[in-house]
Amino acid sequence: MHTRAAVLYEMEKPTPYAESKPLVIEELQLDDPGPGEVLVKLAGAGLCHSDLSTIDGSRPRVMPMVMGHEASGIVREVGPGVHDLQPDDHVVFSFVPLCGHCIPCATGRPALCEPGAKANTAGTLLSGHRPFRNAAGEEIYHHLGVAAFSEYTVVAQESLIKIDSQLPLSTAALFGCAVMTGVGAVVNTAKVEPGSSVAVFGLGGVGLSTIMGARAAGAESIFAVDLLPEKLELAAQVGATHLINAGEEDPVMLLKDLMQGVDYTFESVGNEQVLQQAYAATKRGGTTVTIGLPHPAKMFSIPAVSLVAEERTIKGSYMGSAVPRRDLPRFIAMYQAGLLPVDKLLSRTIQLDEINSAFDDLATGAAVRQVITFEK
Repeated sequence: MHTRAAVLYEMEKPTPYAESKPLVIEELQLDDPGPGEVLVKLAGAGLCHSDLSTIDGSRPRVMPMVMGHEASGIVREVGPGVHDLQPDDHVVFSFVPLCGHCIPCATGRPALCEPGAKANTAGTLLSGHRPFRNAAGEEIYHHLGVAAFSEYTVVAQESLIKIDSQLPLSTAALFGCAVMTGVGAVVNTAKVEPGSSVAVFGLGGVGLSTIMGARAAGAESIFAVDLLPEKLELAAQVGATHLINAGEEDPVMLLKDLMQGVDYTFESVGNEQVLQQAYAATKRGGTTVTIGLPHPAKMFSIPAVSLVAEERTIKGSYMGSAVPRRDLPRFIAMYQAGLLPVDKLLSRTIQLDEINSAFDDLATGAAVRQVITFEK
């Protein structure tokens, strides 16, 4: 079959993207689903900083590639050997396909799935299949096993989680990355305790989801740190108790003066200097969690003695340390119970043809989450 998709042929094109157009909208040939694979009609696809990091070259990927990894959709066809999904099921995508058999999967850490990571690096499905081809017959790579910026996609069944069909699909898309990563970092990675203090550095979709998770976990003091007043205002709406504009005051000094640092800090910018700030703002005996993905060449240094003398902990959190088939349904239930105000993340919905200018808005901070909507 044919599908319209946004293909990245070249990284590091200059901004504004509305003019340089790094994402090319074109018609691609899409293979039928093979064994263990599923054809999905996309319903919503979120624009995330992880996509932007590939576009600007700070997270290099193989090219050319159908981009997009945060998405929801409706199953249209299943290949041989698929038993848990059927046509018309509503699904959210996991951007790590979970083989279920490697050591990380078998020990409850599927975000570190080894075959999944290998396939994602190679730009293929778990089987090695690349189902997209352009008009010249060239095989196109698959972004994180999802390739969400397309009307249709074929994915491994291990990349899909069936969800409640009553959940609006434009909202459901946000659970695939922003919510799973941010809330997961709180409840799975840090295991934030009721009554504790939390600071979140960076208020994109993941950072705001982290604030929601901290509120739901019962944190008493939740500090939101950013440079943009509008994002700080949004943080207050989703659960922050204190707002710090890092362009006007030093967040480290402020947090040290107020409470000798906080129990848990979360860095969601993907910047090693911000990570150093987050570490410096963590109290003795506290935990620093890094969620953002910096450029692979960037290094992070700390006083080595502080790890022992102050019993400090630094943790990385990928995909919110989530078990998607366990966590997505419970996070959705929390949303439906009013505990996670996920709708606040959605800045606007857009069409596929608006994608380049929408990435300009993401890069400048003018939008938190923009979701491409596709007709059912």
